[in-house]
Amino acid sequence: MKKETGTIQVAETEFTRVANRVAFVTIFENVLLALGKLIAGLIGHSSAMISDAVHSASDVFSTIVVLIGVKLSSKESDKEHPYGHERLECVAAIVLAVVLLLTGLGIGYDAIKNILGGNYKELTAPTVLALVAAIISIVAKEAMYWYTRYYAKRIDSSALMADAWHHRSDALSSVGALIGIGGAMLGYPVMDSIASLVIFFFIAKAAYDIFKDAIDKMVDHACDEETEKAIYDAVLEQEEVLGIDMLQTRIFGNKIYVDLEIQLDENYTLKKAHDIAEEVHEHIEQNFPKVKHIMVHVNPAVKDH
Repeated sequence: MKKETGTIQVAETEFTRVANRVAFVTIFENVLLALGKLIAGLIGHSSAMISDAVHSASDVFSTIVVLIGVKLSSKESDKEHPYGHERLECVAAIVLAVVLLLTGLGIGYDAIKNILGGNYKELTAPTVLALVAAIISIVAKEAMYWYTRYYAKRIDSSALMADAWHHRSDALSSVGALIGIGGAMLGYPVMDSIASLVIFFFIAKAAYDIFKDAIDKMVDHACDEETEKAIYDAVLEQEEVLGIDMLQTRIFGNKIYVDLEIQLDENYTLKKAHDIAEEVHEHIEQNFPKVKHIMVHVNPAVKDH
């Protein structure tokens, strides 16, 4: 069995290996960042940086969810699950989307509370150390976003892609911390809360996109029109196929299932019709690696009267 994406075919074992490596790199990075931010926040008198440290520490939980999702989704088909376990990765992506949204809501709530309550007036001006820590966090998190995104696209993992966007949300959160720290140092601590409120909308949008993509893969959503048209044209490339009565597609996790009814000459023997259907079946699976299974039904061609 293979895990496939686009023209790239990655063995199932490599899919798991790549996902595990990315996840462990993420955990290591988040632990280092959390400790660094906490120390910088305490020494640099920055509550924003301390909050950002807690945020990075909580990301370890999200990465563990990714590891579990990838592990379960890569299991072979069995008697109870004859179509495989790919959808379990979508479940992991949904969990991450919820965690991401809750994180954003927390940031937005604190921002509004500080703006309306004037709590920012009580903040102590942070030091340059906190400012430097915020810059390092932004660079590190943005690098992790592109790193995770690359491998998520390579192995077509929705859970890893969700984790990549989690890194991007962390980078935005650190941007808010940077603006807030800089503003506080310049005598405008309210900038911290205003920046956090803007960041909340970015995080909420990312959570929505991740959630929608996972749900589409969970409910047998059809492929996009471009993919269906390409499959349709590929079927008609077979000379013996005289027409297509039905073509339906559904997305199962990150795989595609196809149901197809083709027209063949009614005078063909059962064996010849079967052989042509097999040729169509193999042609589609070879040219569309994300197609995990295709069911081909043969109908006699309708004669013109």
